[in-house]
Amino acid sequence: MEIGVDRFDAAVAAFARANAADPHQLMDHGVSRPREVVQAERLAAWIDRVAPNASEPLRLAAHCQHLCRWEIPRATYPEGRTGYLQWRKDLSRFHASRAGEILRSVGYDDAIIERVADINQKRALKLDSDVQTMEDALCLAFLEHELEDFSTKHAPDLVVDILKKSWRKMSDAGHERALALPLSESVKPLVLRALAS
Repeated sequence: MEIGVDRFDAAVAAFARANAADPHQLMDHGVSRPREVVQAERLAAWIDRVAPNASEPLRLAAHCQHLCRWEIPRATYPEGRTGYLQWRKDLSRFHASRAGEILRSVGYDDAIIERVADINQKRALKLDSDVQTMEDALCLAFLEHELEDFSTKHAPDLVVDILKKSWRKMSDAGHERALALPLSESVKPLVLRALAS
């Protein structure tokens, strides 16, 4: 599918502007930047690596996967799994709605908007190749950029459990890429524990 460069670039720029309002910051190559801007760039970079000929909706979805996520804080939902799942469900709808508004404003039609929402909401994981590519890219971005910090803030058993769940959602190709990542000595044992079980 040929990408409509003008509207694609306009959409990506609009997503970045929206995410630039994120009050949370991440250090990125020594510079403090809005977290969701950095994470969208990292996810898009992984999509480019895993699927250099990715469809336009998949490329768009990478830039708006967690669009304006800070606007619905986890702390506003009850503790525990039920509260967490409701938060994730509401976030998913919120991201799709905000992304749809931006995509429509730069000239995308309902078919593309719905396709981006399908990918972002991971409908038909394991059956839809674009959705599977997105899941692989999300997991790889986490492993590459967030796992080490995450592992210092949570109990090892919880980290191993999350790694096991992520591994199950990834494809064989995703597994190969994950195993090729240069993981630090502090997280390697956790990854090995997750894979062994």
